[in-house]
Amino acid sequence: MDIPDENTYAPGVEIETLAAFDQAVAAGTLVGHRVQSVDLTDRGEALLATDTRGAVFLGCRMGSRAEEKIRADGAFVFPPVPGLPFDPYRGLLYTPGALYEGLAEGGYEATPDARAYDWFQRTRSDGDVFASMLRALHDDAVSDALDEHLVGARVVGVMGGHALARGSEAFRGAARLGRELTRSGLTVATGGGPGAMEAANLGAYAAEHSDAMLLKACELLAEAPSFDPSVTDWAKAAFAVRERWPEGGASVAIPTWFYGHEPPNAFADHIAKYFTNALREDGLLARSTAGVIFLPGAAGTVQEIFDDATPNYYGSRGEPTPMVLVGREHWTRKLPAWPLLSALAADRPMESRIALVDTVEEAAPALARLTG
Repeated sequence: MDIPDENTYAPGVEIETLAAFDQAVAAGTLVGHRVQSVDLTDRGEALLATDTRGAVFLGCRMGSRAEEKIRADGAFVFPPVPGLPFDPYRGLLYTPGALYEGLAEGGYEATPDARAYDWFQRTRSDGDVFASMLRALHDDAVSDALDEHLVGARVVGVMGGHALARGSEAFRGAARLGRELTRSGLTVATGGGPGAMEAANLGAYAAEHSDAMLLKACELLAEAPSFDPSVTDWAKAAFAVRERWPEGGASVAIPTWFYGHEPPNAFADHIAKYFTNALREDGLLARSTAGVIFLPGAAGTVQEIFDDATPNYYGSRGEPTPMVLVGREHWTRKLPAWPLLSALAADRPMESRIALVDTVEEAAPALARLTG
């Protein structure tokens, strides 16, 4: 094998689909490329005939002859890991259908989402370096896919409690907010769970439909108002809405298996699900470049408020981004986060980027004002 020069391993094109692989082969080279979780079992002849020096193959299935050849070229091969309920090398974000595959036949417990949570529960505290490495690989791959997906998007985060029940006026209000934000050209991003998060993703999904559609969707969902006691019934109600209205607006969900008892909602078309909650929290807020709207919530939402406030206070992400807290009574009396946030913001650039409003109907206009 020839000794590679210093440029051989420079990052090349990322290949995440079979079509992209075929296109690269047709161009004549895979030198330095990164091929991520693509099944190359039927591309043995192409691999044998193509220069793969310095390429990296992450979790790609291939024949033994092709693998021997590309290793001899100087490519790096990270083989698939058998027996896992998730792909640690995945190149694309999840979809609701992928996480809930098998729901109709076997219930939630049979889905990849539930099986990944079960694996996480069994391995999270056993100290196994291999399991922790697999979680880190997966979460890094998800972050990479999320960044690629959001290129050029103006992202607004919508945070709020998971306990908000379907069928409530507050749920319908959060859905209307998600719809309004989406119609204004923003990409809605939520924590991806139930409650206020599901409502905002539902609103984004309903952005291209009529008021009557959103009202009917909320009515259908209310037949299973919570994921407790049955995640299966809760999820099936969401997929019934999607089947009735198969075309919907786009949004992003960023949930975590750390809170695996909270299942992901089915209304975001792209889901970035993490094992490590700290990466998920920071990633969600950092990517909300158009600001964050905080609906009433409990400890998790309070944490998100101050996780967002800290970089705004120090300017560590550049100019402060807008923060809108919804529910004066909630954020000044029940959980008085607003007085502390106001005190932190005083006489700093972020002071002009925070707002407290009474109702969810005021949230989007307040965000627009803070954006300027």
